[in-house]
Amino acid sequence: MKAKLPNQIRFGREICGNLVEAERREWWLSNGLGGYAAGTIAGTLTRRYHGLLIAPVNPPLGRFLVFAKADATLIDGDQRIPLFTNRWGSGNVAPEGYRHIESFHLEGRMPVWRYAVGDVQIEQRVWMEPGANTSYVAYQVIQGAPRQERPLQLELTLLVNARDHHSAARPWEFHPVIECDSQELRVQHPNWFSLYVRTRGGHLRSQHDWYEDFDLTAERKRGLGDRDNHLCVATAMLSLHPGEWVGLATSLEKFASVYLGEAMHRFHAHDAGQLRRAKVIATELLNAPPWIDQLLLAADSFVFKRPLESVPDGESIIAGYPWFGDWGRDTMIALPGLALATGRHDTARRILLTFAKFVDQGMLPNVFPGACDKPEYNTVDAALWYVEAWRAYVETTQDKHSLKQVFPILASIIDWHVRGTRYGIGLDIEDGLLRAGAPGVQITWMDAKVGGWVVTPRIGKPVEINALWFNALVAMAEIARQLDLDASYYVTLAEQARVGFQRFINPVEGALFDVLDGPDGNDATIRPNQIFAVSLPASPLDAATQIRVVEQCGRDLLTSYGLRSLSPTHGDYRSTYGGGVSERDSAYHQGPVWAWLLGHFALAEFRVHGDAARAQARLEPLRDHLSDAGLGSVSEIFDGGAPHIPRGAPVQAWSVGCVLESWWRLEKAKRAGAASHESVAAAMVMAAG
Repeated sequence: MKAKLPNQIRFGREICGNLVEAERREWWLSNGLGGYAAGTIAGTLTRRYHGLLIAPVNPPLGRFLVFAKADATLIDGDQRIPLFTNRWGSGNVAPEGYRHIESFHLEGRMPVWRYAVGDVQIEQRVWMEPGANTSYVAYQVIQGAPRQERPLQLELTLLVNARDHHSAARPWEFHPVIECDSQELRVQHPNWFSLYVRTRGGHLRSQHDWYEDFDLTAERKRGLGDRDNHLCVATAMLSLHPGEWVGLATSLEKFASVYLGEAMHRFHAHDAGQLRRAKVIATELLNAPPWIDQLLLAADSFVFKRPLESVPDGESIIAGYPWFGDWGRDTMIALPGLALATGRHDTARRILLTFAKFVDQGMLPNVFPGACDKPEYNTVDAALWYVEAWRAYVETTQDKHSLKQVFPILASIIDWHVRGTRYGIGLDIEDGLLRAGAPGVQITWMDAKVGGWVVTPRIGKPVEINALWFNALVAMAEIARQLDLDASYYVTLAEQARVGFQRFINPVEGALFDVLDGPDGNDATIRPNQIFAVSLPASPLDAATQIRVVEQCGRDLLTSYGLRSLSPTHGDYRSTYGGGVSERDSAYHQGPVWAWLLGHFALAEFRVHGDAARAQARLEPLRDHLSDAGLGSVSEIFDGGAPHIPRGAPVQAWSVGCVLESWWRLEKAKRAGAASHESVAAAMVMAAG
């Protein structure tokens, strides 16, 4: 089958010519190695993370900005018309090339600009080579413009850097060796890398000038340093001819191809292949709407290679762009949507086996280690999500060979939780529930910490941890049966957890406590964590209580884009998210809307009402969000108060993954009729006793 790339995200001059609106919309690309490229549709740099090539020069995730910008000026006779825009520390915006942008759109994931200057129209495209630290910038005169017999040229000013993508550069600290002939430029860092720039349809002339005092408005809003500097290493002069692509290949690889048309085709073929595979393997996606196709492409942006000695083909998931690496919790939550719903079963297996190497004392790392780093295990839920990810993988693939291989590790997770592991995590034999928490440590997903202050400590027995614990025990009982092993141990633990879980029912509200047996007793704060007791495949609750949980979350927490992290009626509720680091971290779980929870609410609503179409419609508002913030993707969080402005990371793995997973599962339910999420879950609960 032929997969058509989505082409729904587009803007005209009403957005492109409005600097505020053009800068709030960002394009993001990735290369499958942990590298990425990003910018605004206005062409300005507003984040320290914006650039045409941010590459892992110290793998797996030691990412450096190596190629920042290619500022284009149109030369038409004696006229010089800048097509680029820069913000400066003085407050000036100069030049104002964004005013010449007639339109912008995404062709699949590829950003495409069209500039109109008088009777001249020029198209610009940017993309990355899949599986390589290579970025392309290409230009073409649009055919049909009159008077094309006159010569047209583009002059590109090439700005590079050599800094960690989290930092800013100081001028003159980077002293590369620059070697240049007319067709190729080499910028050699003394320790880390060599950057190669090759032209198509033009020639290069080397320079060595620092451009100082770029103004980073997005960083200032985050309370961080808002200045940067870049080194101009060359100018490229390109001759424009109708129907001919000219431009640059910039790469850490010496012999990156400069045949732009072929490279563009490879990029589109890669994306089309992702769509085709998803629709062939996950047939429920065959006639998915274009916005779901866009998310299927976005899913590919998070998967990257993380080879280990014991798993040479290892893979993992970037939790979000731009500042996240791969996190255990985020990876396991996002995996079913990013890999199973998209038909990438081999990717799911490789990710699961990669993380298996890091299970320690029954725990999965919270922050996955970088080069020479030790993993950090401050998470109580990552290992339980890991069990659920394996359950979902085997349910989808029937891969019992891999399941048999990993079963001892899954069994060790349960055993360690029963006898006790780090951070006070262990089984309370009195009620069959998991307790967790230690002073000064944040271990649930509500993990913000300001200095030594854990904002939402949740020490005791958190509701979502015990929903995950029950779900994991039911899953392990079924896994044991599939492998012809004795399941009675897990059945007994699951029944104890089910009975104990009834303690979470709040006799006043009818829904669930957020935490039991905390330092101050039971916490009745209305938070979204209770939704997992209904949305996960195995629920410990009866039907009436499930309905009350969904009703309370819907009444107090539901918004168009997800669930609020705290009820607006609570004294600590924050309706907006912003300011400096301390201000943002203190508000992180005190009101902002989390998009990844919307999929779980939809599944929970389907479970209690049985209407898959109604539940699936809960996801529809995110279709419009794809044209805002990180284009074609889903933001991390939104303001708790309307109009729910997107905040946090503009491109987030579990936001995309949970929307895809829930849409996929609900579509399955629509097609299967009686074979619903509820019936599958009920069968698993009954199997557990």
